[in-house]
Amino acid sequence: MEKTFYVYILASKRNGTLYIGVTSDLIKRVWQHKTEVVAGFTKRYGIKTLVFYECYADADTAIRREKRLKEWKRSWKLALIERYNPDWRDLYSEVAG
Repeated sequence: MEKTFYVYILASKRNGTLYIGVTSDLIKRVWQHKTEVVAGFTKRYGIKTLVFYECYADADTAIRREKRLKEWKRSWKLALIERYNPDWRDLYSEVAG
C-alpha cells in the first residue's frame, strides 16, 4: 500500500492568518488543528479552516513544496487559495467523507 503525503493550508478566516503544513494523514492532522489538541501557532490564532491541499507520492517532494510555499509572498499564497477554492470553503468535510 502506497502512502500519500499532503501539503495543506489552513486559515483563521477569509484572508486571515495562514498556516502551511505537511502530513501523511490529512484527516487526522486537520482534526488535531480543529480540536486544538496540540498547543501552538494554530491554537493561538484560531486557525482551523482547511482551504487548500495538494497530494504527493513521496515525503521529500511534499516537504520541498511545503518549504517553497512558506517562502512565497502572502499575496501569492492568497492567489493560490483563490484559484482552487474561491469561496474559502472548509475542505475538511470533503476529505473526511
